[in-house]
Amino acid sequence: MLEDVKNALAGVVGITVTPFDEAGAVDTAAYRRLVRRIVDGGVTALTPNGNTSEYYALTPAEHELAVRLTLEEAPDALVLPGLGGAVETLVDDARRLARLGVRAVMVHQPVHPFWSGAGWVDLHRRIADALPDMGIVPYLRSDRVTASDLGELISSCPNVVAVKYAIADPTAFAACVSVIGTERVTWICGLAEMWAPFFAIAGATGFTSGLVSVDPQRSLRMLEALQRGDYASAMEQWARLREFEHLRSRRDSELNVSVVKAALAELDLCRADVRAPLHELTTHDRAIVRRIVGEWGMLPLSDR
Repeated sequence: MLEDVKNALAGVVGITVTPFDEAGAVDTAAYRRLVRRIVDGGVTALTPNGNTSEYYALTPAEHELAVRLTLEEAPDALVLPGLGGAVETLVDDARRLARLGVRAVMVHQPVHPFWSGAGWVDLHRRIADALPDMGIVPYLRSDRVTASDLGELISSCPNVVAVKYAIADPTAFAACVSVIGTERVTWICGLAEMWAPFFAIAGATGFTSGLVSVDPQRSLRMLEALQRGDYASAMEQWARLREFEHLRSRRDSELNVSVVKAALAELDLCRADVRAPLHELTTHDRAIVRRIVGEWGMLPLSDR
């Protein structure tokens, strides 16, 4: 089973958004539509409760709701929920999700302001040891964790099946891959399409995507080009989505979620609402998103 999880992550891993209704509650009907849109588009691995899902703005009950809805609407996909918090809470949550049919979890980077690479290894080892039959995917976002730290975790925990690497440094990533290799774990570029071609050269076989809620085919075309080693075609796809992804990453990615939801609102798929500490786009930025979506041919001609 763990090998199946590892293989399923060697592609596009879609990060779901969490749509809200007029009252600010999770819009379950819109959530279901968005999940079906992603899987009908061809994506076979989904992460509810990722950062693009507004994980830290959701309640525990909403976390579980998102997973339940994803499992119901994507029964044939690998559902890789994000989990965070204290070890005991995380393990309890993972065990509850396992009873729902979840086979693997993605562990968010600790939000504690004081932590070390050795402490990071200990945290993930304790989680992996408590959940030996569940695939564990660390979400690595800090260079406090060295290649040596990562190698120690992977060598001691057979159920660590993949690494979601989200440090914007392809050379550091390449060094990790050269030390650890590509056989033991699946390497996922956790920085989405903007970095996927550069990480693929160094050994990443999968990448995460928030774009898939808007246009899954764009992500899959890039994946297909990378899988056949056609980097020129992959970079053509990169160029077409660069402006959209660049807007999401502006000012330390403060618009990561807001841009995606604004695009979905243009397509009448959900509201653009986000929860604090995020904010909706300005009129100027909404116009940019509308123009991009129109240039992608996703709006009726009369609305472009």
